[in-house]
Amino acid sequence: MPDVEPKTAGQKPQSNSWQSAITVVQEVEPPFIPAGAHATTIVIEYPPGHPGSPPHRHSGPIFGYVLEGEMVFELEGEPPRVVPAGEAFCEPAGVIDYQDGNNRDASQCVSSASISASQFVRASTLAT
Repeated sequence: MPDVEPKTAGQKPQSNSWQSAITVVQEVEPPFIPAGAHATTIVIEYPPGHPGSPPHRHSGPIFGYVLEGEMVFELEGEPPRVVPAGEAFCEPAGVIDYQDGNNRDASQCVSSASISASQFVRASTLAT
């Protein structure tokens, strides 16, 4: 494969170097996506020591990535775990998310999450 693809009128040469710029961080079998679903991508920024949202669940699956800091993450039926910056997380639809807070007291935690649901609802919080 050549390093530069042929140029058409008015376009700059296209390098193939973009292929080495891609890193797969998460690959899962596609879950059930509700009919009429929309994909919404959000950024969550928790200050140092923030406990995160209260226990909740979402109607569609979530695929996320920690951009900065560490998130303590606990889903229904799983032990709590720390997800550091550079790692991905997945939340199946309907499963209770017990923890998603900042694991550090001295720095913020920033993550991005893509939600596929019929509509974006901040979360269905569980009664305590």
